[in-house]
Amino acid sequence: MSEQLNAEGHTSATVQVKLGHSRPIDKPRIEAAVREFLIGIGEDPDREGLLGTPDRVARACEEVFGGLQEDPGAYLRKQFYEPGNEEMVVVRDIPFSSMCEHHLLPFVGKAHVCYIPRDGHVTGLSKIGRCVSGYAHRPQLQERLTGQIADAVVRELNPLGVLVVLEAEHTCMTIRGIRSAGAVTATSAVRGCLREIKTRQEAMRLIQGR
Repeated sequence: MSEQLNAEGHTSATVQVKLGHSRPIDKPRIEAAVREFLIGIGEDPDREGLLGTPDRVARACEEVFGGLQEDPGAYLRKQFYEPGNEEMVVVRDIPFSSMCEHHLLPFVGKAHVCYIPRDGHVTGLSKIGRCVSGYAHRPQLQERLTGQIADAVVRELNPLGVLVVLEAEHTCMTIRGIRSAGAVTATSAVRGCLREIKTRQEAMRLIQGR
């Protein structure tokens, strides 16, 4: 049995897997809550323009928070084998949108995922994008989201190393509070051999398109 990198970049025989929640989205409860929200901000939920809003919000929540119902790492189980291939793989500029759990306002940006296969075990490129999207479609923190993607790659592919970089604009910072329009937050998660400075620098050059 081969050992796998854990979240700290060390090896272990077993890795804990946190799957999506099994409880389905409760649309009637969301509709009732949205109606109360509209009353709370001083609106009339029975006026013509708002009559369908609770239902629309409930249906939108099924999509926006759909990642709660799945294990996004499972997409990475679609794998291919190229014997001996241990060359760096970079998928950059993966668009994503997520919902900040502090204010329930969206943050939107791009993800860059780099990994070095172990003995040629690679996954489909689109599966990396689906993994990013699955974790993004939950109430999130960007820092947590970055780590979840990296840990899923470690867990499912057992690579030599992983680097995930997320860049996003947070509307909880741009449309309220300090209102810093255009401010971008960057986070990274590094696992395994990509912690080594030279290897990480090579990955960053590829991510930045240099």
